[in-house]
Amino acid sequence: MAKPAFEFIGDIEFVANIDADKDCLMNQTSKNQESQSDEIVKNEGNPLGLWFNIDIPKGHGLQAGDLIRITVEKVEK
Repeated sequence: MAKPAFEFIGDIEFVANIDADKDCLMNQTSKNQESQSDEIVKNEGNPLGLWFNIDIPKGHGLQAGDLIRITVEKVEK
């Protein structure tokens, strides 16, 4: 397995039903929603305040509020 180029941890804000085969896991709250400020939310697992939006096959068992790790790896051809 390749060495990860980058990874971060974030909570799932929303699971969208895309079609019969897939859902979309999302977290697009890079701003502090609790205080209604424009301050980007950063923490130990997500020091840059990144957000995600990724389609995955149904049957994953994930739901809003679950904490997940996003890993990006370069794959050699």
